[in-house]
Amino acid sequence: MAVSMIQLIGFMLSGLGQFLISAATAMDMWSLQDRSFTVVTNIYTYSGLWNVCVGTSYGTTQCRPYFTILGLPALLQAVRALMIVGIILGAIGVVIAIFALKCLKIGNMEDSIKATMTLTAGVMIILAGVCGIAGVSAFANLIVQSFRFTTYSDGGYGGGGGGGLGGLSGNLTPRYTFGPALFVGWIGAAVLFIGGIMLCLACRGMTSETTQRYDGMAYKAPSHPTIYRSDTRPSYKAPSVDGRSNQRFDYV
Repeated sequence: MAVSMIQLIGFMLSGLGQFLISAATAMDMWSLQDRSFTVVTNIYTYSGLWNVCVGTSYGTTQCRPYFTILGLPALLQAVRALMIVGIILGAIGVVIAIFALKCLKIGNMEDSIKATMTLTAGVMIILAGVCGIAGVSAFANLIVQSFRFTTYSDGGYGGGGGGGLGGLSGNLTPRYTFGPALFVGWIGAAVLFIGGIMLCLACRGMTSETTQRYDGMAYKAPSHPTIYRSDTRPSYKAPSVDGRSNQRFDYV
């Protein structure tokens, strides 16, 4: 019962994590413009793995997809590949985990086969979680590096900056921070990783339960000694015709 519960919880967590990393991959808010030092705050930009968008405080949004592949940064393409590989591995693992459930009877499938399928699904789901964590973390590191080395132009907020309204002058370079998609991807990948570990633990319990034990048959000596008696039934000796020894016939 405990093994079935662990397997079921691991399957449910795997399905939830698969949904979250798929949603994170499709979301556009991977990087969001930091409006802390922006004068105009009703217009902001954000981007994802597939689109770059401009939004307003009035709720209108306009997105434009990336029309090129070769012109994109190599790290962005690597993040795309990691997320897609994670989604594929997670989907295959979840499908295998469905057929490996102990509560689901499919023909005459033995528990040893289900244990092997559960282990395979758990390993694939763990790899999917690792791919998701690696992809989201790589993109987050790119945002951190860009945010750290992005500075504002001279004359903007310096003490000797002159001429502009309120001391504001020069061009401001927008900086970007973490978007909601990163947190969704981190949570989904972590849930996938936990679900895969639980499936592997359930496989271990199923293997121990399905181990066949062959008990030998022990010989038990009789409690009282056996006494063998000689045959006391009467017998008849037929006379010999040709002078040979008489033949003996036992009565049945």
